[in-house]
Amino acid sequence: MKKAKFLGVLAGILSSMPLVADAAYPVYNPTQMARQGYVINPQYATQQYAVQPNLQVMTSQRTNVMPNQLAAASAVNGRPMLNNVAVQPNRITGALPRVGSSATNAGRQYYQSSDYDRLADSGLYVGLSAGYSTMVRGSMSADYAGAKDAFLAPGSFRESDIQHDTVIPLQISVGAAINSDVRVDFSFLRYSGSSYADNVQTSTGDGFTDATVSGGAITSNATMLNVYYNIDSVTGYMAGGSLRPYIGAGVGLSLNTIGDYVVFDNHFYDETGGAGPGSIEPGFLTAVSDIYAYHNGGTMEQLAFSLEAGVTTDMNDGLKIDFFVRYANLGKVKTSGSVVVSQTEWLSDGAGDEYEAPYDSVMHYTNWTESGRLSNLDVGVRLRLEF
Repeated sequence: MKKAKFLGVLAGILSSMPLVADAAYPVYNPTQMARQGYVINPQYATQQYAVQPNLQVMTSQRTNVMPNQLAAASAVNGRPMLNNVAVQPNRITGALPRVGSSATNAGRQYYQSSDYDRLADSGLYVGLSAGYSTMVRGSMSADYAGAKDAFLAPGSFRESDIQHDTVIPLQISVGAAINSDVRVDFSFLRYSGSSYADNVQTSTGDGFTDATVSGGAITSNATMLNVYYNIDSVTGYMAGGSLRPYIGAGVGLSLNTIGDYVVFDNHFYDETGGAGPGSIEPGFLTAVSDIYAYHNGGTMEQLAFSLEAGVTTDMNDGLKIDFFVRYANLGKVKTSGSVVVSQTEWLSDGAGDEYEAPYDSVMHYTNWTESGRLSNLDVGVRLRLEF
């Protein structure tokens, strides 16, 4: 009886083993596994096989299975090996990885390297720029204001601002990129469109009076060495990666020229001390009027510098465009110091009246210079063709 009971229990255990085996060794259909993210070796695509429990290949655990584990298990157990296991991509939080010329270069972390390469400077280039001077700073004054009888040569004894209409600075550049962040070029920069003031305050000896001016065109030709640095490492690209910000500075020599000009004082000046022509002997000077002072222009070489900030965009085929704001300090402009004064003289007729002298009264002054400093604030656009 006891033997019969033992055999019954043993038979029950043996009959339950397939159920346990199914639970421990589930059979995976290749199609089902592919839907779950597995890639099956094609030679086993039509076969069904069991995945061993020691590999723990479960849908929720498949990211933990390494290919070398699968290979090792297959070599030991003679089981088919999965080619690879699909995994979910890692979610990155915080700052994105930096791309560009170096891992420490910060500002390009939001853009792919293809964007960086597209805007990077490379090789030699030539550039041409045109701008508009939004502000022209400069004034002229008479350096001879303290000289004896200086008022006899009309000029800007009181400082007068330089006159200007439209000033369009033009620049030609030849340069090269040192690396992806720094470029250097030599440039020729020309300013024109400014002139001596149209009206000045000139001295009368005991006060000031208005005088008009004609001529005195001012030009500056500056040759500079410029260095530019891309600051997207600080700011990042702008406008979705289509604009690359930069700063720059230049230093060089400026040749500043002022043309000849004439200062005209049309006031009538009494030379009798208020007594009138009746008290003056015949033929003697009683008054002067219509005074013209012809100032010879001049040219001088000055140290110049510029500061620039802007953004660069790419037009493909090696053509780039810079939109910039630039401050240029061009140094001093100065006349040659030669002043010729012509005036109308009035003489007493001895009968209490006066008449215009039949001759021209001309005086020549030397080393009587007038000068002023020049600077401009420009906005402009530059085309650069890279080779």
